[in-house]
Amino acid sequence: MSEYGAVLESGAVRFERLLPGPIERVWSYITESDKRGRWLASGPFDLRVGGRAELLFKHSEITDEAPPAAYREVHENGVRATGAITRCEPPRIIAFTWGGSSEAESEVEFALSPKGDKVLLVVTHRKLPSNAEMTSVSGGWHMHLGLLEDLLSGSPRRGFWSRHAKLEAEYAQRYAGLPEPGGAA
Repeated sequence: MSEYGAVLESGAVRFERLLPGPIERVWSYITESDKRGRWLASGPFDLRVGGRAELLFKHSEITDEAPPAAYREVHENGVRATGAITRCEPPRIIAFTWGGSSEAESEVEFALSPKGDKVLLVVTHRKLPSNAEMTSVSGGWHMHLGLLEDLLSGSPRRGFWSRHAKLEAEYAQRYAGLPEPGGAA
């Protein structure tokens, strides 16, 4: 299993992580605001189809490293995103729309399945409008899922900003030459 995201189709990436279980524990780190805020973004989820998903990305709560200038606002003040739950099957699947107008919304799905005392987490992010967005999202998921893995395994939290630019460059190289989603050149 690779830490790197895999392109599924145009505008879609998938990540897999084998995490310490049980499944209910991993589910809680995805759906509960206080736990999710330690590795991704806090905010309430109304756990039903059609329910609201709120995310407050405040990177000062997930890393002690100072951010590069381009991310200072996210780090210090936070950025809010909202969406709607499109699928909810506790404790195995939650999916929701992510940001933008209805035409520009992408969709994220977290799927959990037990594997002995571990849990396979599969994160799929679809309907990304461009390769640039797919590159940015891939670097972000790679970093955030690493933080989740650290939390669940009790390991020291890995650096975020110190690895972020390198990962974005790696994903840009991996995705170079892919056709733009929707057939744009």
